[in-house]
Amino acid sequence: MDGALTARLSDVEAWVFDLDNTLYPVASALYDAIGARMTAYIARTAQVDEAEALRLREYYFHQYGATVVGLAKHHHIDANDFLVHVHDLDHSQTLTPDPELNTLIARLPGRRIVFTNGGGGHAVRVLQALELTHLFEHLFDIEAAALTPKPQAGAYQALVRATGIVPSRAVFIEDTLRNLAPAHALGFLTVLVGSRSGDADIGFVDHWAPDLKTFLRQALDD
Repeated sequence: MDGALTARLSDVEAWVFDLDNTLYPVASALYDAIGARMTAYIARTAQVDEAEALRLREYYFHQYGATVVGLAKHHHIDANDFLVHVHDLDHSQTLTPDPELNTLIARLPGRRIVFTNGGGGHAVRVLQALELTHLFEHLFDIEAAALTPKPQAGAYQALVRATGIVPSRAVFIEDTLRNLAPAHALGFLTVLVGSRSGDADIGFVDHWAPDLKTFLRQALDD
């Protein structure tokens, strides 16, 4: 980690974390189970076959940042009902706590916040299953953002209003590249975790790490 980045980290007052594929791996069976429930819900309520339901699910995700937004806009599906239904799973059966991750997060100075496009109580259940609930002061999900998902600028502005954080003194950690650009524009220090593609020197990514624990070790050791 270079000196300029280390200097910025020393001024950080808030750590904002994405949830899925950041605090837990997307390869988890939980992610697959939620996806299956989404596809089945779309097929049933939009009255399409499974293949079309899967296509709509993926199309709306890429088009709007969250499948639920496209469903509400084009199919008049009740967003709250969709979010509650697709996340109504026993998260403890598919997620297990990571003691090292928990220790690293606990060592971070300042405020800790989750910022997710999930809803329907998903963030609450994930943190409970990972035994991280006590380490986060605020869970900001798509419902709190009035169904405005990342990467729409309004979602980030709503987060700032709701939490009172100062972007120039905050870190935003995320696995989805496109979700970092609006955060960087507001002044967040941006961290991409997971695989990366294309130009390694993308201007709106301040730091890259292969996973969250690697970044946290680097940030805490500097």
